[in-house]
Formats: sequence, structure tokens, C-alpha cells
Amino acid sequence: MQRRQFHHLSLGSVGLLIVAAQRQAWALSLSDLTDKDAAAGIRTALEKGALAAVALLGKTDGFLGNPKVRIPLPGYLEDAAKLLSFAGQGKRVDELITGMNRAAEQAVPLGKDLLVGAVKSMSVTDAKNILTGGDDSVTRFFADKTRAPLGEKFLPVVTKTTQKVGLARSYNRVAEKASGFGLVKKEDANIERYVTGKSLDGLYTIIGEEERKIRQDPVGTGSDILKKVFGSLK
Repeated sequence: MQRRQFHHLSLGSVGLLIVAAQRQAWALSLSDLTDKDAAAGIRTALEKGALAAVALLGKTDGFLGNPKVRIPLPGYLEDAAKLLSFAGQGKRVDELITGMNRAAEQAVPLGKDLLVGAVKSMSVTDAKNILTGGDDSVTRFFADKTRAPLGEKFLPVVTKTTQKVGLARSYNRVAEKASGFGLVKKEDANIERYVTGKSLDGLYTIIGEEERKIRQDPVGTGSDILKKVFGSLK
């Protein structure tokens, strides 16, 4: 009886030792990463993610055909669009929504160089914050580094495309009045700026998704540095 209890106790102790060893191995593998490796892994992951996101979004239906990033009408204008549809103006509303999303699709490729430049110039601190940060750490990094300059690049392209849609001009007039009553956010009262902002939101969303795929399956990337860095987090 005592031998049986000792046997069970030993097995339990061995189990605890294995769990402790696994935890220690995880801690050691992460802490053993050099700053150089950590930064190189993150740069590689983010550059791959940024280029993949630009390729996915910067084509026909990249925004319009993707419910995660498809740009809708803002605020109460979504409800107003339904009334227009009932009034036989549904085609014009559809043209506006399509035009908004086409503008985003045309603008996104212009961001490739800025995104890659932000990745290449990132600091070791940036890299470690992303490596150990939450799900939105990538979005925060890119938004902090590139939102303003990308907005300046995107806006002229978005403006040129949306101006081809007749209802876009009406949108700006109606939205400006609506914003005075608090029905539409002030930053959404200009269709060109609204679409530019949503284009950036969609871009950062997809970059974050691509980076999460790398975290989940670093081996599948075929990159030694990604396997080393993100494999240490497993």
C-alpha cells in the first residue's frame, strides 16, 4: 500500500517537475533572445505582414469584397441611405459606397514604401513592445509611425476617385449639416477624409491579422529568424 502511494506520489511529482521545466524552458527561450534577434524577427514579421496587407487590399474588391474592412456610410447617413433606396435612389447610394471603397483600394498601394520604411527604422524597444504586447500592439505601432504621413498620401487619391461620384458632393453638404446636430462625427463630415481614415483603419487591421498568422505558425513561414523568435513564445 505504501509502495503504491509512493508510486502515485512519484508520478505526481514527476508531472509537476515536467510542468515546471516547461515553464522554465519558455522563460529561458524568451529571455535568451538577443536584442538583435528580437528586432530582426519583428521587422521580418511586420514587413511580411505589411506587404501582404497591401497586396490583399490594393486591388479590386480588396475593401468592397471584405466585410472586415468594407467602408460603410457613417452615422445616421446609413439610415438615410435606406430612405433613398426606398425612394428609388438605391443605385446612387450603391455607387457612392462602391466609389468610397474603390478609392481606398487605389490609395493603399501608395503606402507600401512608408510602411516598410517604418519597419526598417523601428527601435529595439519598439520590437520588444510588439513581441510581448497585446493583440493591438502592431496596430498601435503602425498608427503611431505612419497614420499622419499615410493620410497625406491617401487623401489626394481618395479625393480624385470620390469626386467622380455625383452623390459624394451631396454627401458633404448633408453631412456638414448633420455634424452640427451631432448626428455625424465632425471628422466624418467630409467624405474624402472619412474614406481616408477608414482606409488606414482597414490597412492596420489586415496587417495585424497577417502578423497574428505568423505568431500562430512561425514554422509555416519558412523563415529561420521568424521560427526562432516567435517559436520562443510557444
